[in-house]
Amino acid sequence: MINYHFVWCPKYRRKVLVGPVKDRLEEVLCELAEKMDFKTLSLEVMPDHVHLFVSTLPRHSPAGLLNSIKGVTSRRLRQDFPELRKHALWTRTYYVGTAGQVSAETIRRYIEQCQK
Repeated sequence: MINYHFVWCPKYRRKVLVGPVKDRLEEVLCELAEKMDFKTLSLEVMPDHVHLFVSTLPRHSPAGLLNSIKGVTSRRLRQDFPELRKHALWTRTYYVGTAGQVSAETIRRYIEQCQK
């Protein structure tokens, strides 16, 4: 298993990930975890960015995994919330870092502290 810490944001850092949009994004990410066979270790949706810490098999490249996540979440959120249709939802850029067992707890604590 490999642990990945992903961070990505909406285009132009728009603060659109609030209220029902945030709740729906969390639901879709949980559905994707089951479907794509990865385990969500930690998730924090901020108004202008997302932290996702996952554990997955090495057969999933980080770029392939996150591009699939961003594609599906963009499509579903734009279907459910017409106000998001006028622009691309996600930027093409993202951050990814890998973590072993020792630093996994450190990353999890960092993401949880972002909530405060």
